[in-house]
Amino acid sequence: MSRPPLAREKVLDAFEHILIEEGERSATMDATARAAGVSKGGLLYHFGTKEALEAGLVARLSELVDADVAAMTAATEGPIAYFLRSSAMENDPLDRTVLATSRLAQGGSAAAAEALRGIRERWADALRDHTRDAVSLDLVMLVSDGLYFNNALSGGAIPGPVPRGPAMDDLVALVERAARD
Repeated sequence: MSRPPLAREKVLDAFEHILIEEGERSATMDATARAAGVSKGGLLYHFGTKEALEAGLVARLSELVDADVAAMTAATEGPIAYFLRSSAMENDPLDRTVLATSRLAQGGSAAAAEALRGIRERWADALRDHTRDAVSLDLVMLVSDGLYFNNALSGGAIPGPVPRGPAMDDLVALVERAARD
């Protein structure tokens, strides 16, 4: 697959940043062009409407989740351990895109809300065969949600209210046992 043009990626990065830092209402086409350092015409070349810009962000999210699911299924520590360890926000591209898409969903974007539901289902699908039943899968998903949410509340600060090191190892082992036994 060919690499997207640099200007297009700069525009998406700027849009994502504005959504995270200032919210959906501030993420206008003009503000995005300014933040990306491109002309309005340059922005419109890649994204003709705000809806197209939002769709670009959702497409980015889908690509990042594809890579995450592939890493999860290939992880030597196993999918559950990988999923839980990667649930604490680290301000990586996936975290930023999930957060920006969440801001769109909070602003009323049905496409963003659907994308978030879809990625959650993709993660669940990757974990399903590694859990005993639906309740065990729910346990893994909810622990992941708690790790993500608590870390988000701390602003991603390390250490935050999310276990690290041996404490995370213990949490992962406990959840894996509960999900499999």
